[in-house]
Amino acid sequence: MNPDDPPAARGAQPDPAPPPRLTPLNILGVDYWHGPTVDGGDLYLTRFGRNLREHLRPANWFAPDWFPTHRERLAGTSTVYKVTPRPVAGRRLQLVVKWCRVGADVPVDTFTLNKFTDAEFNSPYEEFALLMEMRQQPPGRLRTHKPLAIFVPAERLPLWQTGRSRSKIAQKKARHRDVELDINRQYILIYEWIDGLSLPEAADALRWPADRRAALTRDLLAEANDAMSRKGFHVLDMKPEHLIVRPRPDGDLLRNRTGRIAWAMVDFELLLRTPEHEKEVARARRSAYLRRQRDRFVSVGPEAFPPHLRPAAVLGVEYVFGHTESTQGRLWVVGRDAGLFEYFLPERWRRTPRTPLSERSEVYYTRTKDDINVVWKVSRVGEIPDEDEGADPARLRAAGFNSPFEEFAAALELTRRGIPTVYPRAIYMTGLEAGGERPEYVEDPSHFERLAAWRTPDGEPVLRPNHNYVAIWGFWNGLDEMLAEQDRAYCRGINLDQAVAAGFLERADAQARLAETRDRLAAAGYEDLNLNGRHLLCSLTPEGALLRDAVGRADVRLCNFDFVRPVPPPPATRTEA
Repeated sequence: MNPDDPPAARGAQPDPAPPPRLTPLNILGVDYWHGPTVDGGDLYLTRFGRNLREHLRPANWFAPDWFPTHRERLAGTSTVYKVTPRPVAGRRLQLVVKWCRVGADVPVDTFTLNKFTDAEFNSPYEEFALLMEMRQQPPGRLRTHKPLAIFVPAERLPLWQTGRSRSKIAQKKARHRDVELDINRQYILIYEWIDGLSLPEAADALRWPADRRAALTRDLLAEANDAMSRKGFHVLDMKPEHLIVRPRPDGDLLRNRTGRIAWAMVDFELLLRTPEHEKEVARARRSAYLRRQRDRFVSVGPEAFPPHLRPAAVLGVEYVFGHTESTQGRLWVVGRDAGLFEYFLPERWRRTPRTPLSERSEVYYTRTKDDINVVWKVSRVGEIPDEDEGADPARLRAAGFNSPFEEFAAALELTRRGIPTVYPRAIYMTGLEAGGERPEYVEDPSHFERLAAWRTPDGEPVLRPNHNYVAIWGFWNGLDEMLAEQDRAYCRGINLDQAVAAGFLERADAQARLAETRDRLAAAGYEDLNLNGRHLLCSLTPEGALLRDAVGRADVRLCNFDFVRPVPPPPATRTEA
């Protein structure tokens, strides 16, 4: 075997069995059909590659009895090959197979590094997502090779063999990168092959004189950069090798209908949006989010759900349910709008800068990668409340912490009954299992037992003791209806205790609001076993004034649902016969 073979190629095993049924999913806005390979790897097919499924099976191009003799190493600093897979039903294809360099050092020139000091290779999913977006972005058509599939071999390699840096992978996860990456696995991108030669190869083949070579290279690079720029993109290391042209027998290059030289682009590991387009995308996504939240309960038909998402209901609350491919978790997004799902994928909020909001619990405020303000809270369901948790510790221990599903059901029901609350947005179940079927931290199984009959569309229990749950709430800054019409800083939340401490409210007024809230909850058939000033949120206007209702009282809304529950029916009385 050639010593420069990629490590996974040396250890690859044949995959003779037919692949299992493919599972549709969406990663960074790109639809994939995912299937495990027989040896434990993963294959993600795009819409371009789905109909080429048999050609793209690793057994048909990556097997050790085929790959070494049916590949051609292509010029460049990366590991990239032209590969001819085994024929399928008499049809032959040619592919470009490229090892993703995410987490490795970027070998670009000094000028580029000085201009883009934070240059990093795209992850495989980023590369495909950005390329797909650029291909679809107006104006006009920009010819590129089509992204067909991402293959992730099962083999885990030692770090020295991957060429990756732990610090670079950590930085990538900590900033704005969107999909979990396994630092020890390889990611192989599969593109279609475009007939032709790179611009330098064509110049050599046609024996152009130096002045013609320089002029055409300058003009075509400028044309390609301009075409990308008009779509809102650029490539940090754009060079002549990235342009594919087709020489003609007469010594010229193939031209299009307008008489200009026809070219196509390849190599997108350093493709980025321009700063201006990045801002436009963020603004558009936030605007779409605000409109969707306003209309999240508008009725839709089954056709509104893509294949990887399903409608679901738990305790009377409607959700959009799906898997989180990046973490192997599960996600329930409140409402009927499947378009809201991707805004709450864990990679959109989990590693953005966060501010702790509680000394007792893991509660954080963050601004997501889509510029959306949320509060996320790690559920304490299954724990026994501390002795000093509230005014009546015995009742709290007997009741136990609500699950996120119970919290969301209570919040939405109270809203329907006229009691303002913060907005429940989504529930995330982590993919990492904790300590078997009954982990040690589950001291109180009552809520798991209470929800035992509720199942996901996959047939799994919605509340599982060997997983952690995170409830995601809207960070209060105004009514959804108002923000959808005019996106501005409408309000700022401050709890009742903080309002008293800051002088916005007298303590007697705060106590009156607490008592009124307790009475309103009782009238609605609910109680908060631990109601206090931290659980009621007041609103400050953009001018810094406390928002008040029609009769001058501080406008408050409930923001904590740990111990909110329907009032239990009174115990049956026994009468003597």
